[in-house]
Amino acid sequence: MLCEEKFNQIYGREAKEIAFCPYRICPIGAHSDHNLGKITGLAINKGIHIAYSPKQNGVVEMASLQFPKRAQWHIDSVPAVKCDDWADYLRGASLSLARKYKLHVGLCGVIEGSLPIGGLSSSAAVIIAFLSALCKVNGISLSAQELIDTAYDAEKNYVGVNVGKLDQSCEALSKKDHLLYLDTKDGQYELIPQHPAMKPYKIAIFFSGLEHSLLGSKFNMRVDELRSGVYALQAFAGMEYGKFNEAMARYVPREVYEQYKDRLPATWARRCEHWYTEFERVEKGAEAWRRGDIEAYGKLSFESGWSSIHNWESGAPEQIRLYEIMTETDGIYGGRFSGAGFKGCCMALIDPAYEELIRREVTQKYLAAYPEMTGKYEMFICESADGVIL
Repeated sequence: MLCEEKFNQIYGREAKEIAFCPYRICPIGAHSDHNLGKITGLAINKGIHIAYSPKQNGVVEMASLQFPKRAQWHIDSVPAVKCDDWADYLRGASLSLARKYKLHVGLCGVIEGSLPIGGLSSSAAVIIAFLSALCKVNGISLSAQELIDTAYDAEKNYVGVNVGKLDQSCEALSKKDHLLYLDTKDGQYELIPQHPAMKPYKIAIFFSGLEHSLLGSKFNMRVDELRSGVYALQAFAGMEYGKFNEAMARYVPREVYEQYKDRLPATWARRCEHWYTEFERVEKGAEAWRRGDIEAYGKLSFESGWSSIHNWESGAPEQIRLYEIMTETDGIYGGRFSGAGFKGCCMALIDPAYEELIRREVTQKYLAAYPEMTGKYEMFICESADGVIL
């Protein structure tokens, strides 16, 4: 792997260990977890690798093949405030872990992503891979839930992205050939096995050529708009409510939304419309997967993508065109934006028999619309995978 080669180049020796965390896809359940919704997801057999060795002096020194600048700090003196660079995710993870466990050993490492950045939860995967390495050199054993909570705390409270626990949960809990069906309200989940009668499928990732950062997108704004709508619904209905950031759509029944939605500003109403309909799509999708109906599951994923465009109002023009091409291409069961949906990629569940046709048609149509993405646009074929091995 390139991260091993780079490690050897920097330090003149081989790395002691390789940490790995898979990426994830969420075919149904997007823009929901931050308000305690339900999600369905799969880990895929691509992800983040970190080649690393322990540093007994407590220094953490990290490099990334995706970013030019190396980052360094001591495990006992992590900056309390983020530094506004790519390594903030790792600093936040260090602080979050140190609140519960005494850390003595640092590490030096090189990070490599096996797919382009944008839409596959690369930030959560980097955090989790780094946490697994930091835990190993310090002799710490985390449960899956501790790993999820620690990674979530780092991204939300240190980096400042209003995420839920979708990404971390998919990457920690997933099992190959199973669909993760998770309720983010209480963390209860089910791994629904692939039905023996289900048609074969693979996972296609269409990278638009645009890279993105959740911090640089309108992600936080969308979450605030949804929360504003929820806060107003509570007031209209005479429900008890407290701090703005504690307002959650999960605690406002669908009936309340239907009764008062016309009193909401149109933007807030659209955000709520996405959340409530996505909640229903997840429940229907889990049942479709349970009975082996991947076509019904895929149709719901397409509907999720439509709602993301029209109700959540995410998606760069390039992504929207990719989504449109997917909906008119034979052999694609369903799909949508992956991740926050402001740049990055689309994912699709496809019939493997149509792989070459899909590759040809999507590539030709997309590059006809955006010829400037020639050499940047890429398509990858993946399969479901187990979550991170602790």
